[in-house]
Amino acid sequence: MAARRGDNPLDTYLLRVFCLLVTERSVSRTAFKMNQSQPAISAALRRLRDIIGDPLLVREKGGMVPTERAMGLLAHAKGALAEIDCMVNAPDSFDPQVSRSEFHIGAPDYLAPVFIGGVVERMRREAPGARLNLHSLDASFDFERSLAEGDLDMVIGNWPEPPDRMHLSVLLEDQIVCLVAATHPLARKGLTMDDYVRARHVVPMPYSINQRGVIDTTLASLRIQRDESVAVQSFSAAPYLLQNTDLIFTTSRHFAEFYCRLLPLAILEAPLEFPPMRFYQLWHERNRHSPSHRWLRRLLTECGNQLASTEPLSQPDS
Repeated sequence: MAARRGDNPLDTYLLRVFCLLVTERSVSRTAFKMNQSQPAISAALRRLRDIIGDPLLVREKGGMVPTERAMGLLAHAKGALAEIDCMVNAPDSFDPQVSRSEFHIGAPDYLAPVFIGGVVERMRREAPGARLNLHSLDASFDFERSLAEGDLDMVIGNWPEPPDRMHLSVLLEDQIVCLVAATHPLARKGLTMDDYVRARHVVPMPYSINQRGVIDTTLASLRIQRDESVAVQSFSAAPYLLQNTDLIFTTSRHFAEFYCRLLPLAILEAPLEFPPMRFYQLWHERNRHSPSHRWLRRLLTECGNQLASTEPLSQPDS
């Protein structure tokens, strides 16, 4: 039986259990993440079922699945928890040196590793007690919903047309270059437009079915078709496929420079003028005035500025 009106039986503990149960679809995983015993989580689930008057999770062949009622309540529960957290935990100021805040940042895998490395280095120095969670984004990830519901604090991306429903600022503008094996015949000769069109290319699988990236958009506008010999799901795999091959990978300079320091590769200037690859940080109105979030935004901005000021690697003699 559902609880009587006026009983106010839900507390923050039950709300957190509810959100994790619906997301994880597992009592054991929820218990692990909350550092609770499985019997305690099972008891909380029984209490939630009694309060809401719905099974919430039902067992099917593939495991536990949320009911329609549970899915409909999830956004409300997350919103309520976010409001409570703001009331209880948001101080008038933020001291990173003593903070034990937890930050969640979503970013695609083509973001230069050296940028993320700089962010982690700064956070360890300035906020040693904080926890940073880096979430991988792909075409199916609903990052706007995750920002609105508080699952993510920040999203970093390079949309040709960034979403206009969120707050954003530019983190970094990066030049488009071509990456090849150090033994590639063009590594010392340089790359002409004819070379680029005739060459075989490594290309990433589409990141979004709705938006083309800067490189594909530019090539399409010029009616240039590449010979896309190899398609990879992960950007970070592409540099490894260039070794001892005739393949070319078109990417951002900072991404290319990172792998040039690890592998026998060479960077070539692109034979056509691509627009810069512009990376943004994106956040929701709910975090706009949070002292800890303002600190995070400032840290990311300063890391982007520091990376932009670094000298590019010297190019091979032509």
